[in-house]
Amino acid sequence: MSVVRSLWWAARTDGQPPFDTAHLKVYYPAAVADTDAERLTGVFEADPAGAPYPVLLFLSGVNVAQESYRRFAIEITAAGFAVVTVDRVGELFGGQRGLTPGVELDAARPAYYGSRPTCPVIAPILESLAELNTQAPLRGALDLDRIALGGHSAGGTVALQSARFFPSVAAVVAWGAHTMVATMLGWAPGTVLQAQVDSPVLLGVGTNDGVINGSADRYGQDDTERHDPVTRTFFDALPDGEHLLAVIDGANHFGIADPDPTAARAFLDGHGQTSAIAPFARLTALFLDAHLRGSADAAARLAVFDAVPVKRR
Repeated sequence: MSVVRSLWWAARTDGQPPFDTAHLKVYYPAAVADTDAERLTGVFEADPAGAPYPVLLFLSGVNVAQESYRRFAIEITAAGFAVVTVDRVGELFGGQRGLTPGVELDAARPAYYGSRPTCPVIAPILESLAELNTQAPLRGALDLDRIALGGHSAGGTVALQSARFFPSVAAVVAWGAHTMVATMLGWAPGTVLQAQVDSPVLLGVGTNDGVINGSADRYGQDDTERHDPVTRTFFDALPDGEHLLAVIDGANHFGIADPDPTAARAFLDGHGQTSAIAPFARLTALFLDAHLRGSADAAARLAVFDAVPVKRR
């Protein structure tokens, strides 16, 4: 019998101590052996039946704890993948500290954008996962040559801005994320940056995304000239490819998460009550199956997926 289990790991990243450590939670399909070791430690070996498992590295939004994505991660893992979420307290804007996926601001400025990842955290996390993959209970269970880079909000944005710099990344998944860029970085108002991707992209967004709407002034747009930055990213910022845009009616910015009401900006979301966890997880699992495993069956099912409205490119 296979069940979803998880373990904790860590990676040393950029930044000054103590703000230089990413704490990882790795979800994986595990085999139940009913042994004394399982009973005494709570540690279950990875299920060898489906190993090695393609990996989804999922980066959090700003001040959104990785536990907020637990239900989403479990759904994806149950479909036969390993999912890695991240907590990293580091520098935010204006000298503040908080949970952040990690952003190198200079890499997002006009003079340097497209020359390197905007997220310096990805490389050390992948290196740390390679170390984890050499020891129990995950020895050889992670397929680090078949990776999807994903994220929510700012985490999704840096995934879109960084994916092509990592040859093992074969798919990108983002919820409530886009590549419209802040004018404070030196860009003209309303600029949508070209995504740095060489692989298929799945974008998801809810119709009640109050956080994106509440951030429009960062991009130099007023109420009369606002354009949905997620839709613009999908149509204007992605190279030709097998891309999907899922728009879930009634869902909000935190539609795939269980937000903490004491942190982040879920208070901007207003009316959105529709959970996108189940439908977006189903769509994500099919997307990963098609593009990480090359499953013809998943590709066929993806082509007719209608649980939520999906635009295709």
